[in-house]
Amino acid sequence: MTPSNLAAGFAVGLVIFIVFFLAVSTYNAIVALRQRIDKAWANIEVTLKQRHDELPNVVAAVRGIMSYEQSVLEQVTRLRAAWSPDQAVTQQAATSEATTAAVRQLFAVVERYPEIRSQQNVMALQAEIERLEGVIADRRELYNDSVYRYNTRIGQLPAVLLAGIFGWTRRDFFKAEPGDLAQPDVHLTAA
Repeated sequence: MTPSNLAAGFAVGLVIFIVFFLAVSTYNAIVALRQRIDKAWANIEVTLKQRHDELPNVVAAVRGIMSYEQSVLEQVTRLRAAWSPDQAVTQQAATSEATTAAVRQLFAVVERYPEIRSQQNVMALQAEIERLEGVIADRRELYNDSVYRYNTRIGQLPAVLLAGIFGWTRRDFFKAEPGDLAQPDVHLTAA
């Protein structure tokens, strides 16, 4: 074996090792990003479920006091029934944003009526829903950051070369539908 053959063999071996190392490290990085997205989504689902479970308590507490604003209560109840953890991310996001808007509308009604606002159970439930809304917003931000990192990574070299092989596709962001971004309309009528 001549020194030039040995050098050429070493160079080829080094290139193969580098390509293999890049492929394995890229694959592992993408798997980690996918797991972060799945974990972030699971955390959102837990909080959505908590809010889902608390909404009937809020509606029941307010319904006993506020019989004259049934449309707001019915909207919250309808949206709660529309939520399903089996829906796609985009559908869950749209339902979540619509529920958030309906809850804000309900709280706007509660704020307008001192007799409702003075009820301790309504205030405690309102505080819990507001806490859950904040947690949802934080978790949605973490989820969207994870999706951003993943989508960016699979669009870059060398991951883009592996994306087709392993079936890596872009993930959807958790975003509000354009109609959900409008301020809720609160129409109050007296009994």
